[in-house]
Amino acid sequence: MNLTINKSDSLGALAGTLCMLHCFATPFLFVAMAGSADYSGEAPTWWVSINYAFLIISFFAVYRSVQTTSRSFMKPLFWVSWVVLSLVIVNEQFSWLELSEAVTYFAATFLVILHLYNRRYCHCKTDHCCVDSD
Repeated sequence: MNLTINKSDSLGALAGTLCMLHCFATPFLFVAMAGSADYSGEAPTWWVSINYAFLIISFFAVYRSVQTTSRSFMKPLFWVSWVVLSLVIVNEQFSWLELSEAVTYFAATFLVILHLYNRRYCHCKTDHCCVDSD
C-alpha cells in the first residue's frame, strides 16, 4: 500500500516541478525563437501541448493520492489546487484574465507541496487505514 501511495505522490511532485521548469523555460524559448524567420510570436503547438500533458499526469496523481490518503482534509486541498492550476494554464492559452506568472508558479508549487506533505505524513501503515474515496 505504501508503495502505491508514494508513487502517486512522487509522480505528482515530479510532474509539478517539471511543469514549473517548463513555465520558467518558456520566455527563454521565445527569446531563442525571436530571430527565426518563421517565428509567429506564439509558442509552438508541441510546447503548449506539454502543459496539457502535465495536467493529465497530475490529474491521475491527484486522483490516486486522494484515494489513498489517510487524511480526509487533503482531498479537497488536492482537488482545489489541481482545478486552480488547470484554470490558470487554460487561461494562459485563451487569455480570459490578465494574470501574473506568479499565479502559475504558486498553484504548481502548492500542488507539489501537497504531494510532498501527503507522501511524508499521510501514508498508511497498513492496507486498512486509508480514508474511503466517497
